[in-house]
Amino acid sequence: MLTAILTVVGLIILTVGIVWLIDKFVPKKIKPILNLLLWVLIIFLGYLTFDSVYGEIKFNQLKEKRYVVVIESLKDIRDAQLAHQTVTGKFSNNFDGLIKFVDTAKFTITQRRDTTIIDEELTRRFGGVETTRDIVLIDTLGFVSVKDSLFGVDSRYKTMMNVPIGKEGSVFKLEAGRLVDEDIAVFEASVDKEIILFDQDKNLVNKEKQVVAVDGVNGSALKVGSMTEVYTKGNWPKSFNSKKED
Repeated sequence: MLTAILTVVGLIILTVGIVWLIDKFVPKKIKPILNLLLWVLIIFLGYLTFDSVYGEIKFNQLKEKRYVVVIESLKDIRDAQLAHQTVTGKFSNNFDGLIKFVDTAKFTITQRRDTTIIDEELTRRFGGVETTRDIVLIDTLGFVSVKDSLFGVDSRYKTMMNVPIGKEGSVFKLEAGRLVDEDIAVFEASVDKEIILFDQDKNLVNKEKQVVAVDGVNGSALKVGSMTEVYTKGNWPKSFNSKKED
C-alpha cells in the first residue's frame, strides 16, 4: 500500500508542478481549460490516495472481527481434543469421532492420597523388626460427562467442524498423529485465511497471508495446535483473546 500511496502522491506533486508551468508559459486563452482538467486530475488522484488508505483500514477492521469469531470455534476444537487426549491418550483425526466422544465420554474423578504401609520384605530382612514405607494411592471418586464439563447445555460442539464465518460451506482441516522421534500425540486444526476473507480484495488477502508480526496472525492460515511440535495453543496473539467482548 505504501508504494501505491507514494506513487499517487508523486503524481499529485507532478500535476501541481504542471499547473504552475501552465500558469507561467501557456497562452491565456487555453489556460483555464488546462487548469480545470489538471485540477480535476489532482482531485481524482487525491481520492485514489484516500481510498487506498481507508480501504485497508476497513479491511483490517473486518479481518479482526472475523478472526475473533473463528478463534472461538478453534478454542472449542482444542478443548474437545485435549479432553480426548486426557481420556484416550491420543487426539482424534476426524470430527465425527470427536463429536461422538464429547457426546458419550466421561472424565474420571480421582483423588490422590499418601499413606504408610508395612514393608513386608524389609521387615523379614530385619528379623521381624516392623519397617514401613510411604506409597501414593489413587482413589476413583466418580465420573463426569465430558459434554457437561466443556459445553454444559450448549450443543455448539456438534457443528464445530464448520467455519462460522467466511466462505459458505467451509470446514476446518483437522489432523492428528504422533511425533515420530518422541512418540507424543499432536493435533492441528486450521482454516486458510483466504476462506475467511473470501469476499475481500485479493491483493490485501495475499498480503495478509504473508504476515509476520508480533501483533498479527502469522502465516497463511488461522490454526490451533501443531503437527510438527508439542503445541496446543493458537497462532493468534493474546490480544485476540480479549476482543470477543469488544
